[in-house]
Amino acid sequence: MPSTFFGLHVAYSGLNAFQASINTTANNVSNVETEGYSRQSVVKQSASALRVYQKYGSVGAGVTAEKVTQMRDEYYDQKYWYTNPSLGFYDRKVYYMDQIEDMYTDSTANPGFSSIFGKMFNSLDSIKDNAGESSIRNEFISDGQKLCNYFVSTANQLQELQSTINDEIKTTVENVNSIAQKVALLNKQINTIEQQGGQANELRDQRALLVDELSKIVSVDAQENEVVNSNYPDMKTGATYYSIKVNGQTLVDNYDYQTLSVVSREAAHNQCDVQGLYDIIWTDSGNEFNVRSKNLDGSLKALFEVRDGNDDQNLQGVVDHCDSTSITLTGLNITDINALCMPSGGMLNVNNYNLEYTSFEAKTDATGKIETITFNLFGGISQKTQDDITNQHLAVGASVNYKGIPYYQNQMSAFLRNFTSVFNDIHDDGQDLYGKQGTTFFTVDDKVMDREGVFSKDITGGGSGTTFASTDDTYYRLTALNADVSKAIALDPRKLAATENINQGVDAYDQILKLLALESDTIVYRGNSADKFLQTIYADVTVDTQECAVFKSNYENVMKAIQQQRDSVSAVDEDEEAMDLVKFQNAYNLASKVISVMTEMYDQLILNTGV
Repeated sequence: MPSTFFGLHVAYSGLNAFQASINTTANNVSNVETEGYSRQSVVKQSASALRVYQKYGSVGAGVTAEKVTQMRDEYYDQKYWYTNPSLGFYDRKVYYMDQIEDMYTDSTANPGFSSIFGKMFNSLDSIKDNAGESSIRNEFISDGQKLCNYFVSTANQLQELQSTINDEIKTTVENVNSIAQKVALLNKQINTIEQQGGQANELRDQRALLVDELSKIVSVDAQENEVVNSNYPDMKTGATYYSIKVNGQTLVDNYDYQTLSVVSREAAHNQCDVQGLYDIIWTDSGNEFNVRSKNLDGSLKALFEVRDGNDDQNLQGVVDHCDSTSITLTGLNITDINALCMPSGGMLNVNNYNLEYTSFEAKTDATGKIETITFNLFGGISQKTQDDITNQHLAVGASVNYKGIPYYQNQMSAFLRNFTSVFNDIHDDGQDLYGKQGTTFFTVDDKVMDREGVFSKDITGGGSGTTFASTDDTYYRLTALNADVSKAIALDPRKLAATENINQGVDAYDQILKLLALESDTIVYRGNSADKFLQTIYADVTVDTQECAVFKSNYENVMKAIQQQRDSVSAVDEDEEAMDLVKFQNAYNLASKVISVMTEMYDQLILNTGV
């Protein structure tokens, strides 16, 4: 039978259990504002009953505080980690798309394309009043330079933004590596504690918070499995095996982890890309980390799409012929030189081969459309490579199905090429006040011109079989980064060709009338007149920005609902903790009362009974 004083032990177990409950409640209240903290609870269990040789057979031995456990639901964690990458993806896109949208605004405080373009044509129209007056000509030339400056300034802003995103990609990769290292270290610390019978609740909270952060950057698949004794599968060791996979690759393998590295591209993918854009590889294997994977989401993918997005408008075709030093492409998706956005030297992707080219030559048909392009390769390629890539689909750079910075750079360049080529053709057909043939008005810092001071005519179509190279003085060389007004004309406004024949008089302006038609009467860009450029490109950026904002708002609402579900289980509720304090205090007081009562009983037994 149990000891006479066994009742004290039973009451004492109650004191211990409810003291632990009060301490845990105090810990919950202390961490009510701690990010990532999960409410803790003492798991109490009745102690094993003692068998006694009485009719009642056994007697209760009190209560045992088994462990202090987290109130956390893995199901809600997985839902959070599944949805969080989508929020991170659109959140980052909205942040940078808002900046791109601001670049194309046109207001009184910040004049944009429409204001500058309209003012330039107003100045051009003023020449009709006194075509021979240099001051009037100077005003138009100055406004033409302002138009070029607008494009150059906007293109430079886009490049600066591209560089900023590129730097953020590097920082983000470093953050991913840091998180992986911390999770691996926490895994070891958690197992060390829990294999000894403890509960590493706080460490588990830290790990979950790190996975929360990681899931906003990339899509994650986090799994935890209990480790059992290999000889006795039903026996648990107390340890767990925790892993995180990213994009199908293991990032964290319990105590080990892999890292990512950024490497600068050997060659540009788009004509106006800044140098040194980063790609990501797995450090150990050197294999590419595919940020364009359909299974990947998160802020890291958003950074790449905004930085590299060309709306799949990079040059693509089929390899018709190749030898050890060159590749010839047919079936082109781009046949207009003004729409070419590839760099003069860059990277070709064909049948899993990455081949660098140093220059290219294009062959046109009778209408001036590009029929074939031949790329001159850097270094030689083997016969096997030639066999593997012949008749295969080829892309210059990477195809990114999003309107990012390269897309807007290319659209500005395409507009300038179309507009300036028509403008220059009209101006070239006129005569200046010296009676000489007009020369190129819009150029590239006076550097991209042929010997006669004008752009090559090949780009508007020579005869069938006409060729031009990436180094030739064609409008391919003109981009939003380098457009300018001829310095010769800027220095001497008399060289502005206002009339077809100077014999009509210095105030003749028949060529000016033809140039004025370019503002709104001539189709020059995406089926619209030149003055509609801003509306066209602003529609692109606005639609994309609004779409991202809508998706961001939707995912914020979804994440808010998931977080509420999470908090319903894990969050510390002040009112609930206050009620628990009262409940545990009463239970503690009752256990104390039991001891007090039993003390009186034992006093009576010891002091007042006996012989």
